[in-house]
Amino acid sequence: MWQDWELGVKVLVTGIDGFVGGHLARLLLAEKDVRVFGTTFLPVKNHKLLQDAGVHLRQVDLVNEEAVSDLINEIRPDELYHLAAQSFVPSSFEDPWKTLKNNIHAQLNILQTVYMSQLKTKVLVVGSSEEYGAVTSVDLPIAETCPLRPTSPYSVSKVAQDMLGFQYATSKSVAAIRVRPFNHIGPGQARQFVASAFASQIAAIENDDRPPVMVVGNLTPQRDISDVRDVIRAYVLLLRRGTVGEVYNVGSDRAVSIELILNTLLGMTNQKIEVKTDPGLVRPVDIPLIICDSRKLRAETGWQPIYSLDQTLADILDDWRTRVRFGAA
Repeated sequence: MWQDWELGVKVLVTGIDGFVGGHLARLLLAEKDVRVFGTTFLPVKNHKLLQDAGVHLRQVDLVNEEAVSDLINEIRPDELYHLAAQSFVPSSFEDPWKTLKNNIHAQLNILQTVYMSQLKTKVLVVGSSEEYGAVTSVDLPIAETCPLRPTSPYSVSKVAQDMLGFQYATSKSVAAIRVRPFNHIGPGQARQFVASAFASQIAAIENDDRPPVMVVGNLTPQRDISDVRDVIRAYVLLLRRGTVGEVYNVGSDRAVSIELILNTLLGMTNQKIEVKTDPGLVRPVDIPLIICDSRKLRAETGWQPIYSLDQTLADILDDWRTRVRFGAA
């Protein structure tokens, strides 16, 4: 049993051992009188750093209805940030059902438990800008009213999570608030995501672990990219100040090309690196330009991004240099 649950605000973060979850945990732990609880799919012993930092950790399969019910009723959290998900778009094409089952069933279990237990827990339902899918120039910048045209099993799963949040808020009075974050990057992200993919290769080249050749995919798409540390601030502000049942875009409101990200990172190393394109890294569907309209978020919470793109990329590269140097890549 966890101790001192009656003290302070109780916050549960699913997938707290993930990229976004780790950053959110650090933000929440810095707050006074907040008790942070988290779930991991892996054994708890694998996450000693999180436990040492003060996170009360539990290994839970969120697709297991009984396990989710037991967990939430045991903690009775004031706030719940549901971050756990299969979030890599290419993997959803390889095994669509695994992504759909994992993302939709886990979301349903959480909302149903809060409803059946008559809890006042505020739940953050994390969708994705991928829900907007095949946007056209007419849709830009993308507001929350833009039609949803999902183009991958992952984006379909996120539409379902989003709509479950809406349904439970409007028909079952669950205090769910929905977000559609656009691309976010930062230190600690897995190498399969574009900025980390570039930075990890540069760090390996600097460490003489690979030849001075970088492999890249399509560099022409332009994306709305934020720092994960800005995104998690938006999540906290929205869960505490947002309107139940509403959906909010989270983004920078500006687009940068993948090529600019690559060139900025290359400008941060003294290595001379050749760049080669691998057709296998090109997505089946790749929208040319995506720009967020986050005016609703900013108006209701006062949120503004803090991190510049250059700072974010420098932090990502330094993180990968450390990982490579100490064999943690």
